[in-house]
Amino acid sequence: MTPTTPVTPAPRPARTPPLAEPSGWHEIRLTVNGAPVTAQVESRLLLSDFLRDRLRLTGTHVGCEHGVCGACTVLVDGAPVRSCLTLAVQCEGAELRTVESLAPGDAPLTPVQRAFHECHGMQCGFCTPGFLMTATALTEQDARPDDTEVADALSGHLCRCTGYRNIRRALGQALDATYADAEPEE
Repeated sequence: MTPTTPVTPAPRPARTPPLAEPSGWHEIRLTVNGAPVTAQVESRLLLSDFLRDRLRLTGTHVGCEHGVCGACTVLVDGAPVRSCLTLAVQCEGAELRTVESLAPGDAPLTPVQRAFHECHGMQCGFCTPGFLMTATALTEQDARPDDTEVADALSGHLCRCTGYRNIRRALGQALDATYADAEPEE
């Protein structure tokens, strides 16, 4: 055997936590359910986590975490958005609405909520917040959406309980109530 000289391992580079750099944190200002919110958030914080964990708005449900089920849908500047695919920093300056905004406190149910109740458009209720927010966006359009637009909007939502028939009926009832006084286009 030949004598060997001890080998000193090369020093390991110091590891920096992924959010240690100053650019990893951002101050965001947005409006959530009509109230101004200012918060320090990490670059990678999901909007769903911001709403549920930081603001305690737990009506926004997280199902698949891949943008497939639609349970986490909220309205950002009036448009339905999957909060599990959206970073909180992307909402800087936006107006955000969650299911909690629909009938806060003792306020009467919205036409969408009333229709879902009357048509039994829910069973377990896990997917309901996402459906309600998408349906609300549809009822807030300038013109009544046609059947293709409704089907397209609902295609981004999964429900394992209802079979969708009552959800579609509820949405139809809400659209009828919302656009009852609108003049038909010629």
